[in-house]
Amino acid sequence: MGATGSIGTQTLDVLRREPEQFSLVAVSAGSSVEHLAAIISEFHVPLAAVATDADREALRALASNEVEVLVGESGLRALCHEADIVVNAVVGFAGLPVTLATLEAGKTLALANKESLIAAAPLVEMVRHRGGTILPVDSEHCAIHQCLVGEAAASRPEVRRLLLTASGGPFRNYSAEQLSRVTREDALQHPTWAMGPKITVDSSTLMNKGLEVLEASALFDIAVDRIDVVVHPQSIVHSMVEYVDGSVLAQLSSPDMRLPIAYCLGYPRRLPHGWGALDFTQTLSLEFFPPDRQNFPALDLAYDAARRGGAAPAWLSAANEVAVEAFLEGRIAWRDIVPVVATTLEAYSDVVLNSLEELVSEDATARRIAHDTLPA
Repeated sequence: MGATGSIGTQTLDVLRREPEQFSLVAVSAGSSVEHLAAIISEFHVPLAAVATDADREALRALASNEVEVLVGESGLRALCHEADIVVNAVVGFAGLPVTLATLEAGKTLALANKESLIAAAPLVEMVRHRGGTILPVDSEHCAIHQCLVGEAAASRPEVRRLLLTASGGPFRNYSAEQLSRVTREDALQHPTWAMGPKITVDSSTLMNKGLEVLEASALFDIAVDRIDVVVHPQSIVHSMVEYVDGSVLAQLSSPDMRLPIAYCLGYPRRLPHGWGALDFTQTLSLEFFPPDRQNFPALDLAYDAARRGGAAPAWLSAANEVAVEAFLEGRIAWRDIVPVVATTLEAYSDVVLNSLEELVSEDATARRIAHDTLPA
């Protein structure tokens, strides 16, 4: 799901290497209809989902008559029942139907859509018992999964803490004065990873790392107070697990998202393609620094939302989506993104989530407040 984006495109690269192991049975895209049609043609995909009726008509004009085209959220949900493994690469809160439908169907969810798990962690936990499995595509969480050998951290008392690494983004060494002049073009120049615009901006504010703290807490059933973030500019160590005896296990590779994608698709086997393999005959330098929490307060906002629980993480994610979209559209400055989120969270009152309808309502409320908070 989300086949035409960065993760979706790299997933297709993995599938091209393993035509005997995997068959692509369904795809979806938001609006890139021409790209989706090319994928359907190459992989002979029988099912597809698009956002609108107009997109469906456009796809039908471009793709084979043999493909069945579904529309909207119901279409996304229907596609999730057709596969053994669902790669959720939909951007933002829109990926929630894919996450829930996959787990409700008892399928394996290769999760690249962190927002749905962050916003809906209590609801996701309610449906996981139906036999569904979550494997994390994010490089940091995939690294931790490998270091834990798939076991939840909370069930292993010998685990002291999880260490999420962060590249620090393009502005790691910027002063407050320099940050006040950041442009859209600056924020979209990530030093090590090629990603979509939303996640690239999130990386520049460190909100992405805050969201990953929340995701790690939900994935591995561990309190956020046992999760730390360290800046690692080389992006070679993708995350670490520290044990009570002082030992630290880490997963190392060159930055290449095809490695965690292949790990999730092949699990518990490993696919023999060597994406991200390191050459240890060459000089390798690894540096680690604490994050600059004063210039990048998004990280602390995420920790605060995690401690409040309930719908607070959903409000954090929703407000951030609104602010990042406004920034990408040129309506606010980079320095306004995190203050919009912080001001929105000030309006939050503790709510316990018991249903999808409650979550959708809370998400809508947070988005409305965030929109009202945007600087004129």
